Amino acid sequence: MKLLRDLPLGTRVVVRYRIEGGFTDALGNLVARDSTTCTVETRRGPVVVEFEAVALAKPVPPPPVRQSKFDALVSEAEAVSVDGWDFSWLDGRATEQRPSWGYQRLLGSRLARVEAALDVETGGGEVLDGCPSLPPLMAATESWPPNVARASARLRPRGVVVVATDDLPFGDDVFDLVSSRHPVTTDWAGIARVLRPGGSYFSQQVGPASVFELVEFFLGPQPSEARESRHPDRAVAAAAGAGLEVVDLRSESLRTEFFDIGAVVYFLRKVIWMVPGFTVEQYHSRLEELHELIERDGPFVAHTTRFLIEARKP
Repeated sequence: MKLLRDLPLGTRVVVRYRIEGGFTDALGNLVARDSTTCTVETRRGPVVVEFEAVALAKPVPPPPVRQSKFDALVSEAEAVSVDGWDFSWLDGRATEQRPSWGYQRLLGSRLARVEAALDVETGGGEVLDGCPSLPPLMAATESWPPNVARASARLRPRGVVVVATDDLPFGDDVFDLVSSRHPVTTDWAGIARVLRPGGSYFSQQVGPASVFELVEFFLGPQPSEARESRHPDRAVAAAAGAGLEVVDLRSESLRTEFFDIGAVVYFLRKVIWMVPGFTVEQYHSRLEELHELIERDGPFVAHTTRFLIEARKP
């Protein structure tokens, strides 16, 4: 057949040719020919076809590039929104043991007993909105613009005043309760100022060296200062320095598992202080190593630390 004689070697072709009992096809690259035959390199190996047996032949486009499992997982995790403080995207892909005390339940019981409260660094408002009863005066602060929008849409229908700030722009002695779940920083002096006498600060915070197995996989061994920077003893000292009396302090270490590399990428994009400046491009080789580790050995295990602190203003 003239087409098969003229096509450049290396062209991907499909050739239909006669065999005993009918026809069959050879799909692959045209790799060799002579005066009577051509050779097509197929997935099953080289197939030599006699020109006289050819019924049909034509060039075909190259096969689509198959995305590797690593690339597919990473691409998916890069594309999803990380706004708000909802981690439901990780369902089935990562697990985190929860503290035994049940922060949201305890917060809800306190909110039901006060007249004025403030939730600091409310994120997308998910935790506060999960409390069944809110006081007559309820405010929340958040500084990250995407979260401000989400918190406003979620909380304003419930009468919550959402303030876009990372400060405490409120008067003195305003609130019976100030709360915060996983604050990045704690303004102990500001909290003491806005609390009424007898009021309380109630917070669940990230403890020392939390998920550091993952942090150190990417950043290497961390100095003791970094590992101990969120120690609850420091929070107790800071509270006392602001004139607050700590009335409850609990701490737990909790098992966390990441079942695929997409979960790791999503987590590091969302919890931005774990690996500051994290991007897939910057840490691509380490992500590939971690992907291979998970594929070979199973979930990547880390340990989350949390502490609960309640401090009262005399």
